[in-house]
Amino acid sequence: MSTLRRIAHLDMDAFFASVELLRYPQLKGLPVVIGGGRRKVDDWLREQYSDVPASQIPASAFPLLKDYVGRGVITTATYAARQFGVGSAMGMMKAAKLCPQAIVLPVDFEEVRRYSRLFKSTIREIAPLVEDRGVDEVYIDFTDVPGGQRDGGRSLARLIQRTVFERTALTCSIGVAPNKLIAKMASEFNKPNGITVLYPEDLQLKIWPLAARKINGIGPKAEIKLAKLNLHTIGDIAAQELQWMIEHFGKSYGAWMHEAAWGRDDRPVVTESEPVSMSRETTFEHDLHAVRDKAELGTIFTRLCQQVAADLQRKGYVGKTIGVKLRYDDFRIATRDLTLNHYTADGPTIRKAAGQCLKRVDLGQRLRLLGVRVSKLAKAGSPEANAQSLGPSSKVTHADVRQSSDEATLDLF
Repeated sequence: MSTLRRIAHLDMDAFFASVELLRYPQLKGLPVVIGGGRRKVDDWLREQYSDVPASQIPASAFPLLKDYVGRGVITTATYAARQFGVGSAMGMMKAAKLCPQAIVLPVDFEEVRRYSRLFKSTIREIAPLVEDRGVDEVYIDFTDVPGGQRDGGRSLARLIQRTVFERTALTCSIGVAPNKLIAKMASEFNKPNGITVLYPEDLQLKIWPLAARKINGIGPKAEIKLAKLNLHTIGDIAAQELQWMIEHFGKSYGAWMHEAAWGRDDRPVVTESEPVSMSRETTFEHDLHAVRDKAELGTIFTRLCQQVAADLQRKGYVGKTIGVKLRYDDFRIATRDLTLNHYTADGPTIRKAAGQCLKRVDLGQRLRLLGVRVSKLAKAGSPEANAQSLGPSSKVTHADVRQSSDEATLDLF
């Protein structure tokens, strides 16, 4: 008898907010959003309440979302705030209209990363096959772990959940299923601090009634197209013939959607994976214009390129596709990229190539966000990175980009 494949998806509950509540437990149960600008609130609170511990500062002393002014977006929100329609990636000013009474705190990235490392190392002590999917979520292969088959994996999930809480005082939700696709959906079923175990025979009853967008990989554009075809649920997709899906969505994407709707996913849990890109971006405190705010934008742009270059160098990678991302004041997003004929982790080189990308976007409208991205990565010093390829696709030559940061700044916008 073959062993039943058991894959878990673990998602920390409102992770960024939960980390803050460890510092300020008096805010538990209140609507709290995490996001915004630099972290100044702690210093201010310590000055005002120097004679009391952080855990005893009255909730009324904390800044409220209704008083927030800026261009930040919400990283996460407590479940009490989510009940008002506030969610991740929502603009802070928009969220203030939905839940003005929410307390707002900036992100403490250092503390978040510390707890992220802690909960992941805790999991690996119990189940070593762990795929890192970001700061607050992982996939875990339960299949051959002792106890991983008991109750379909529920017993092992309960052990991990309990141990993570003992080490971090944070809760998580876990979905266990035959594959990564279904496990990720299952982890959302019983939030917060829940466990959901699904089997292949649960597909029609538990998965097919879900909205099509619940499949990880179906985005807003695909959802709109599906709706126009009167396909609203995962079951609606599963009911279509494979060839019909291919005709409407293309050979690759149509076939993938059909497979996903039937719960088929053979992807393994990958314990070590190479990054596909590295990027840096910033949302401005107020909108900036490419002409009127040229100097400020030029400084920010150069700094982003330098930061991406430093990230590449620190992690031992080089890349050859350079791209930019802009978000305008009406929230439209524009991206452009180009591929060099060589790999690089050099700041001025990235800066010059990214500047070429900027020449291909509309700079007449005010900007909310600016970002720089390097993709098509290779390990520095690898044969792939050392080989000079190939051809005329690059719009920036090696000679073109070898100039100083000061020279590059002159022709930015």
